[in-house]
Amino acid sequence: MIKKIQGGWLEFDATVATPEMMGKIGKSGLGRILGTRGLMPNPKAGTVVPAGDLPRAINELKAGRVEFRMDRTANLHVPIGKASFEAKMLFDNMAALMDGIKKARPAGAKGIYIRKVFVTTTMGPGIRVDVNAAQAMEDEA
Repeated sequence: MIKKIQGGWLEFDATVATPEMMGKIGKSGLGRILGTRGLMPNPKAGTVVPAGDLPRAINELKAGRVEFRMDRTANLHVPIGKASFEAKMLFDNMAALMDGIKKARPAGAKGIYIRKVFVTTTMGPGIRVDVNAAQAMEDEA
């Protein structure tokens, strides 16, 4: 697989590796290829797992598990689907995301937790979504 990726094959959405393979990935120079595309395995993201946990990690990724973290300006950039998805699928994914954000809210957080919500394509203009409607999506899903 390492040689195949070095040859330019990048027809995958995620990479899962064992800790033993991480050394080979680093030595082969795949860090530059995978890292720039956000495909580098990362223990914090749950994509570096022991060999016994590989089937579980792969099944989670196939089911659509998405990690989200805030950037330094407290913004979340999270994919909720692709342009080829039906409207119902995008709606369900957005509802699941909003539910996940609410559940991830720290107990000590005070004030308004979600201030603005925008939906956009990768390089398209952002469309503002009503925050209250976005937060109520879980009830409709």
